[in-house]
Amino acid sequence: MLVKTYGSAVQGIKATMITVEVDISRGVSFHMVGLPDNAVKESHHRISSALKNNNYRIPGKKIIVNMAPANIRKEGSAYDLTIAIGILAASNQIRSDKINNYIIMGELSLDGSLKPVKGALPIAIEALKENFEGFILPASNAREAAVVNKLDVYGVDTINDVIDFFNGKTQLNPLKINTREEFMSRLNDYDVDFSEVKGQENIKRAFEISAAGGHNIIMIGPPGSGKTMLAKRLPSILPPPTLQEALETTKIHSVAGNLDEKDSLLPVRPFRAPHHTISDVALVGGGSFPQPGEISLAHNGVLFLDELPEFKRTVLEVLRQPLEDRIVTVSRAKFTVEYPAGFMLVASMNPCPCGYYNHPEKDCVCAPGMVQKYLNKVSGPLLDRIDIHIEVTPVPFKELSQVKASESSELIRKRVIKARQIQEERYKDKKSIYCNSQITTKMLREVCRIDKAGSLLLKTAMEKLDLSARAYDRILKVSRTIADLDNSTDIKPEHLAEAIHYRSLDRESWAG
Repeated sequence: MLVKTYGSAVQGIKATMITVEVDISRGVSFHMVGLPDNAVKESHHRISSALKNNNYRIPGKKIIVNMAPANIRKEGSAYDLTIAIGILAASNQIRSDKINNYIIMGELSLDGSLKPVKGALPIAIEALKENFEGFILPASNAREAAVVNKLDVYGVDTINDVIDFFNGKTQLNPLKINTREEFMSRLNDYDVDFSEVKGQENIKRAFEISAAGGHNIIMIGPPGSGKTMLAKRLPSILPPPTLQEALETTKIHSVAGNLDEKDSLLPVRPFRAPHHTISDVALVGGGSFPQPGEISLAHNGVLFLDELPEFKRTVLEVLRQPLEDRIVTVSRAKFTVEYPAGFMLVASMNPCPCGYYNHPEKDCVCAPGMVQKYLNKVSGPLLDRIDIHIEVTPVPFKELSQVKASESSELIRKRVIKARQIQEERYKDKKSIYCNSQITTKMLREVCRIDKAGSLLLKTAMEKLDLSARAYDRILKVSRTIADLDNSTDIKPEHLAEAIHYRSLDRESWAG
């Protein structure tokens, strides 16, 4: 008897429907075809034990399991339940009249209980597109899949629950989640706040500009000056994600298997801070079975690279293309997958190996030339993609001991949102551009016009401060954002003056 059940394969963050055909005929053998990997082939043994321990069996006949389309590689253990239900239906141990209405996914334990799978959300989205009635999957994945409305999502704990459901012995209740209500309830769920930061008002201002224009930022300062503390608070002043952005972020983390059973949507912007020993594949994504890397997990949020010069040169260089294109393409011999990578880069570094170059109180003990050599670990092309360079100095005791609270993230965020709304209106006719950091060179002259006084100021700054040529465009972009925060249509000389202040590493004389 031939029976078809349905599962799904995830490539990148998109799901593809997989038809599992089970045919049982005379003979004694078991064959699995359709480009399964080793984990899928091993499902035979897991299914056999799970069925035996629940008083069912794999029939002693010739069984052929075909997973179509055969040109897509099937990976992982998520097809255990799909295949097991197909075998039971083909051997008339359960009724098969309703099986075609559902996508069925789950990894089986030897006792028949179900373990979570990766990519439940993109699979649920694909199931809705393909007009399936419901999606049966492990209970620990049910909340993330239930985000997809108009699809019945059934979270189950054991294979017996599924068998009894198809045999009509029990009814499964679909999990219902009000997606918009869930999204709104945790929209501002941040554990940190800028009000906790004492002093550093100029750095907070730089972060406000960075958030308002989507600008990448790098901080240079000695150990203990608060660089990491400030970076962790950046997501709290970014504009809240839209529902579409939250869904896209959740899809990536679903594919990576980062969601726990309490998660449905990720309504806050992600903050990723990989250690400097990370490999280039772990950062950008890939592997034998490609998975999203840290830059994709930071999509719609912040990627924080602490101690930037300590990262391997090859790791830093792979950032250059995603920073421009906002997408990562992982190519293999037989397929190509794409992961979104629209993140804000926040980096921090010491000014020298000992950390105390330019320190107001402590002396630098580095040998001559070491400061420049240390800075040269970060390539010019990468620095070219970072709009704001800001020097961080230690906070004096007087400011640390102040009882008065600093400005909260909520107040800063309100100003950031207003500036972003101005930019959205400005770029409403431009595809894939929604903030000032994404302005192309062609658009720069149109959007960032300056008067004669501003032009003279910029010319003088370029000459007197020995600013490199690459600083010119960045200064104009940042000054446009400062003008937006000031609710000014024109870029004024004071806006340019502040933007010039944020190009520390472009001064040829900075490292002596």
